[in-house]
Amino acid sequence: MPRFDYPCPDCRATNSLHDADCDFEGTPWPDVEKAYTDIVARLSAGPVAEADLYDAVDGEWGALHRSALERLKRDERVTENNDVLRLRTAAEFREQVAEPTREPMRTLYTRGSVPGCHDNAVFAMIAWYEMVGLSWSETRENVIEWLEDSGAWARGGFEEPSPAALVDSKRHVYEAGYGWKEKAEAAKRVIDRHRG
Repeated sequence: MPRFDYPCPDCRATNSLHDADCDFEGTPWPDVEKAYTDIVARLSAGPVAEADLYDAVDGEWGALHRSALERLKRDERVTENNDVLRLRTAAEFREQVAEPTREPMRTLYTRGSVPGCHDNAVFAMIAWYEMVGLSWSETRENVIEWLEDSGAWARGGFEEPSPAALVDSKRHVYEAGYGWKEKAEAAKRVIDRHRG
């Protein structure tokens, strides 16, 4: 099955199999990609007022363009300041997403994993970094650093001899592009119970 560079702005599918309740099920994939490229092409020329962006796209600004722009904002690819939109540089984006700020990832990142949820937590961290677009080497570096800095590795409960060996054993998660949310929510429940 072909994979696409831009996720569906509603269900985040990167192939033609959308979630059952997706607003864009059945939308031709070239239309989905065009909505993103219309936005990115204009923003790559420089910051623009949001209202002016609507006029700058080729064709009509509709629900697909609105959703694509909202997805780019939520994924922190686009910043907004006083109704002016700006595309983040690659360096800004990597720095911004290195520390997750939204739940449940924030809890995993700040508190670290605990015995009983290690597999879900490491899976979620790798899948999240893949989802936000970091390379494997950037993902690997961030997850190893997280394991050490959060105290997760020091808590024990891992079979692997080092954080690097653990992350390397989970590379399939990155390559398959699995989702992070379910694993992150499961890990957060264990972390919250452990702390309580």
